[in-house]
Amino acid sequence: MRRLMKRPIAVILLAALGVSAVSMMAASQGAPPPAAQPYRPGVGDLMTMTVQPRHTKIAIAGRAGNWPLAKYELHQLQEALDRVVQNWPRWKGLPLGGMVEAIEKGPMADVAEAIEAKDAAKFSAAMGQLAEGCNACHQAANVGMVVIKTPDASNFPDQDFRPQKP
Repeated sequence: MRRLMKRPIAVILLAALGVSAVSMMAASQGAPPPAAQPYRPGVGDLMTMTVQPRHTKIAIAGRAGNWPLAKYELHQLQEALDRVVQNWPRWKGLPLGGMVEAIEKGPMADVAEAIEAKDAAKFSAAMGQLAEGCNACHQAANVGMVVIKTPDASNFPDQDFRPQKP
């Protein structure tokens, strides 16, 4: 009798294990993936996506004498750099906030003054200083191979940078 009892118990256990395995497989196939971490762009991503295009647009607008657009893009550049610092207050041990603040109070302030004065020569010099400031940060961050220059061409063929007539 014990032998007869062992057989149904073994069958029940095997059936239970089989059902359990099948339900685990079905759950894993239909279950949503584990919660993903929110996307946190890297410093390089932010520089390429948000900072570099603004730098280019400021230069092109200023060269075209479109001072309102240059002023707007300078503000956008400041916001882009602020977002870099917000996401990465420290990067590879470096205080990005302090580095960005030095750029904003130095070369970017000079660009703003040139824009307000509508002075093309001063603007050109200030944009050169801004590029030098960017490169100084890159050197300090050990990415000196990333060399910024004042743009000489547009990446934005769909945008007219000439001043608009009212």
